[in-house]
Amino acid sequence: QVQLVESGGGLVQAGGSLRLSCAASGSIFSINAMDWYRQAPGKQREWVAAITSGGSTNYADSVKGRFTISRDNAKNTVYLQMNSLKPEDTAVYFCHALIISTSRSQGSYWGQGTQVTVSS
Repeated sequence: QVQLVESGGGLVQAGGSLRLSCAASGSIFSINAMDWYRQAPGKQREWVAAITSGGSTNYADSVKGRFTISRDNAKNTVYLQMNSLKPEDTAVYFCHALIISTSRSQGSYWGQGTQVTVSS
């Protein structure tokens, strides 16, 4: 059994910052790519940022230069530092990971989501 648990969401004013965390736990052998997605009310879930096991990163154009994804492999945790937040960043943020379990099977796992609200 593998779980992803996000934390760090909340309410912030435009221009402010938040740091999201997502910790993976359970029967983990290794973790490959880790991502953040977000879903605003009435919209489809969209990809935000990704980081490989080696630390290579990639970002959606809408957050490039404002958000930074990082990971601590020793803690099985991925972070999303969000700066210069805009009201349009308001959404539920989900982490996602490709994880190889101790039984050597790979699975795609999602966290439960954490709400980020940016007020104007």
